[in-house]
Amino acid sequence: MLKFLKDKKTRSDLVTYAMVILAFAIVSFMNASHMIPRSLSGQLVPITSYIVMAISLNLVVGISGELSLGHAGFMSVGAFTGIITAMSLSTVIESDPVRLLVAILVGALCAAVAGFLIGLPVMRLQGDYLAIVTLAFGEIIKEIINCLIVGFDANGLHVIFNASGSKTVADLGLMEGGIAIIKGAQGASGTDKISTFFAGFVLIMVALVIILNLVRSRTGRAIMAVRDNRIAAESVGISTMKYRMIAFVVSAALAGAAGALFGNNFSQLSAAKFDFNTSILILVFVVLGGLGNMRGSIISAAVLTILPEALRQFSDYRMLVYAVVLILVMLVSNNPTIQGWVARLKPAKKQEEADVDA
Repeated sequence: MLKFLKDKKTRSDLVTYAMVILAFAIVSFMNASHMIPRSLSGQLVPITSYIVMAISLNLVVGISGELSLGHAGFMSVGAFTGIITAMSLSTVIESDPVRLLVAILVGALCAAVAGFLIGLPVMRLQGDYLAIVTLAFGEIIKEIINCLIVGFDANGLHVIFNASGSKTVADLGLMEGGIAIIKGAQGASGTDKISTFFAGFVLIMVALVIILNLVRSRTGRAIMAVRDNRIAAESVGISTMKYRMIAFVVSAALAGAAGALFGNNFSQLSAAKFDFNTSILILVFVVLGGLGNMRGSIISAAVLTILPEALRQFSDYRMLVYAVVLILVMLVSNNPTIQGWVARLKPAKKQEEADVDA
């Protein structure tokens, strides 16, 4: 056991797990004691969703070294498939937690399939070309959802692709007692709010276990080898396409799971929520937290999601203040003086660790 704990990466992973568990315990206590404002309390589930989105995107951007600008597209796939699943099972499965679990699994699976289908042509591209294609994918998914009209009754699911814009919910031909789940550009409405903060916490832990174990595995080392030097990786027999695809599909699946959690937290949700701005916001979480740094992604996603609500007292100026804070943080984190100060601390820290191990 002691030998196991001597590994620096293992200790770092355990610290990350402990940090998430401690944060969940503190926030749960504060929320139960009504110490958190109602406006902020309503953001707890979205915060957990954005944290999962950030660490999943970090797998692609930070670990795999690919620039993806369409991550919100996978989130939207998971959100709407999760909503459809949860609403369709409302008469079959009475337990909300079980229904949410099934919805998250379906959302993750559908997003993984979408990631695989998109990844087949996309993973042959690099750099700016990959970013442009993933951006286009996110916008295409949004437009497809805007054209969908979906309902459910005793005969099962009814789906209309309303490309002309002339169809309505009435054209579904639902039986008495049937429900319209997605209403075209209006999105999903009347859905059950079954997502919980605890479910978000569990999803964060599952995502961390999957990603951290993947990174530490032989597959993770191969992914990073492809990122660092593709030609050298190919020369020793590593399939660049295979390992880039693994990172992309796992990331898409986790984004779909986060989307299902997010979607089932609102009674009404439209595809406009998952536009280009959302993809950029998630990318900001990753860059600000540090490429490849999962702990940093968790902190930045939580802080930057809370910040707009905390600045609500500034009314019309809150987004301006938010932008200024972002710029200041980026400037400070990339300041050579601060980086030099951190670098001087590292040798001392390493010496302390060596003394402890001895």
